[in-house]
Amino acid sequence: MSLRRHALIPAALLPLLLPLAACGSTPEPAGRTGAPAAGFPYTVTNCGVKTTFEAPPKRVVTMNQHVTEIMIELGLTKSLVGTAWLDDAVLPAYRKAYDSVPVVAEEYPSKEKLLSLNPDFVYGGYTSAFAAKDGRTRDDLADAGIDTRLNLESCPEDGTSMDDVFREINEVGRTFGVAGRAAKWTTGARATLATTAAGLKGVKPVSVFVYDSGDKTAFTAGGAGIGNELIERAGGRNVFADLDKPFGDATWEQVVARKPETIVIYDYGSTTVAQKKKRLLEDPVLKDVPAIRNKRFAVLPLSDAVLGVRAPAAVGRLASQLHPEAGE
Repeated sequence: MSLRRHALIPAALLPLLLPLAACGSTPEPAGRTGAPAAGFPYTVTNCGVKTTFEAPPKRVVTMNQHVTEIMIELGLTKSLVGTAWLDDAVLPAYRKAYDSVPVVAEEYPSKEKLLSLNPDFVYGGYTSAFAAKDGRTRDDLADAGIDTRLNLESCPEDGTSMDDVFREINEVGRTFGVAGRAAKWTTGARATLATTAAGLKGVKPVSVFVYDSGDKTAFTAGGAGIGNELIERAGGRNVFADLDKPFGDATWEQVVARKPETIVIYDYGSTTVAQKKKRLLEDPVLKDVPAIRNKRFAVLPLSDAVLGVRAPAAVGRLASQLHPEAGE
């Protein structure tokens, strides 16, 4: 079961572009001993939780892969005392940094394990990172003197856009005193998106169904997550854009009725892309779906399709699969 399904929000990799900023570099200096760090105090409201930071956090636990990669991309690896829940392969450029951080749990650490690391900051990618049933809510951690952040895709007010990716990176940059690094990344990301958009000028959007997982129902990308914007920017149209959440269930009858021309498979976990394709191709209910009839599939690692540093380059990777003719 995917953690996005559990949270009710939420294999071969495609050729990967190098990240836009160098990883593993030393964090920017916090200032002279006894003097306030530059840019502090810093106050931010994240998913309804207001926090004032007097200085950058020093002992951080990341609870999901895409937020771990944000920290690595911003050169904050040395701030990490633990990480958890790896969905798919870490980008080659991040591997050395990732391997230097203790993996404290295959999924989520217990509250006891988390507290034993003595963190001053816990960064979650999904609401399930702060599950009440595990005694790990943001209030619980605040009572223990630990600040927290939840990735913005898990608290959208009006859906999630690429602007939220930039906001996530820049707010994390401000929180850790590396605002300049975050701004540099954002400039590069905008340039990447502009290049992809120019290459797609004039193309006709293709209808897309995202298959994340599921058997009795189809767990898919809705219209409130960054996955929907990736599809639109890549020259597609999400047939479940009317599903008002980042991820959710659809019936197979709805998939048939909406006639997607291409199926985007999210690659992660123990079920391979080949197994997912086989399940879809052999389902008699789907035999008349255009994407099944024409065997038109695209593949994205899950970490490409959630709100993190991979998103801008992922638009280009998806575009090259939805519109291979555009690159000819």
